[in-house]
This record gives sequence, C-alpha cells and structure tokens, in this order.
Amino acid sequence: MHVRSDFLELSERIAEAVHVSIRDIVGTSEAGKTLYTGADGTPTKLIDDVSEKAIFEILGNEDSPFRIISEEAGEKIVGKSPELPELTIIIDPIDGTYNAVQGIPFYSVSLAITSTDLNNIIFGYVQNLANGDTFYAENGKGAYYNGAKLKASDNSDIRKFCVSVYGYRRNIVAASSISGNVRRTRSFGSVALDLCYIAAGKIDAFVDVRGTMRITDIAAGKLIIEEAGGIVTDGDGDSLKLENQLLNRVCVIASNGRAHESILKLSTGMINEGK
Repeated sequence: MHVRSDFLELSERIAEAVHVSIRDIVGTSEAGKTLYTGADGTPTKLIDDVSEKAIFEILGNEDSPFRIISEEAGEKIVGKSPELPELTIIIDPIDGTYNAVQGIPFYSVSLAITSTDLNNIIFGYVQNLANGDTFYAENGKGAYYNGAKLKASDNSDIRKFCVSVYGYRRNIVAASSISGNVRRTRSFGSVALDLCYIAAGKIDAFVDVRGTMRITDIAAGKLIIEEAGGIVTDGDGDSLKLENQLLNRVCVIASNGRAHESILKLSTGMINEGK
C-alpha cells in the first residue's frame, strides 16, 4: 500500500467521527426528520446534519486550512490557519440517507481531496459506515479495499454484465434497454459505494439515466474506479468534468472499461445488444 498516510489517516478519523455521531439514530424515524433544504437543493435529514457537523468539527481543528464543498452546507473554509487553502475536500456526509434511516446496511461517507482545480482529484475515500468496508485511492498509486489492491473486472461480454441502474419512472425506456441486455441489474442505494463496487470487480458497470448526479456523489468514486482500471464518463461518453455548483446535475456512466461504449448506447436506447 503506497497511498499518502496523512490523507488516509485524516479520512479514517472523519469516518470514525461520523460513525460515532450517527450510530444511535441509524434505523430510527428521528434520523429521517427533515431539518432544512441543503445547498444541493434536496431535503437535509437529521442524520445528514449530524454527520456533517461531526466532519466539520474534525476539519475545523486541523492546522491546515481546507476549502470544503459539502452536500448540505455548501462551500466553506475551515481550519485553524488564516492562510488560503491549497486543498479542497468534496464531502457527502451520508451517501444513502434512505438506507441509513431505514437501517439498511449500505450507506457511506464519501471524501475526495483535490487541488483548487476540482478535476485534479488527489485522493478518494469511501467507507460503508454499516460494516466498516473501506475503499480509497491516490492519483497514480492505485485503489484499495481494506488494504488490498483493487482491479476492475475483466468481463467484456455485455450479456454477462451485472449493472447498477438508477432511473425514475420517466426513464423507463433507457432503464429497460439496459436491463434487457445484461445478465442482471442492481440498485443498492449508495452511489459512492456502487462506484467502488465496480473498482472491486463486484459489479461491472453503473448507469444513472436520471441525470441527477452531483459532484459530492461521484468525486471520490470516480478516482477509485479510474485507479482500478475502469472508466467514468458523462451520458454522452465525454470525460466527466466536476463543477463547483452543487445544483449542477449530470448523467454518469461508469464501467470496468471493457464494454463502455455498449453501456453508453444501451443507456440511450440506441441499440438492442442481446437481440
């Protein structure tokens, strides 16, 4: 393992703080109480707010300043130093809020450390807060799962793919096009973990046909997939660009890289691969 120990240590402390802060309310109706509308334009539940405050407490006590982009609070500068921050941390305090509220053990904290250029992702970290499974990657240094190096699957036969598909009722054509041409589909409820599962070779692709993905959902997972040999693009197959605005939404297609073009075409209903 050759990732930066300071980034990993900070991420581990953050994940532990979040775990401790929410463990007594996971699976309770209290956790799902709506408090306000977050910076990303969606309702912030109590469990989201509690976890974000735990993260800010950790980062606020760091000697180095950080620019924070978080799903609930938006953009903030934290840390003891009055200097301008050189690093940005993109945070989703709880990815999979519904799962956490319902007690479904698939929800995570997601952190991506970048330079001032958000597309220069230096380090990505995702932890399943229900069981401690941890995924992380450093740019150019590979991706890891609980300390073991990751590699995306070698599956190149679209008919044998397991694909995580996210879509609404109005996206039924695209979702059906994918479901009808792959081996199986899943929808786990935490996008950050879905992306990490591609990196780990547990599934072969992820498709969001809703066009609702935000920077906080995908930043950490994007690096983890790429460092494991996979590919992440927008719905047109172009390089996925991270933008400052939390209200910006994009379609995301991620895969092991073996049949990415086929997944792209299926997601737009352009082909009927298995017929």
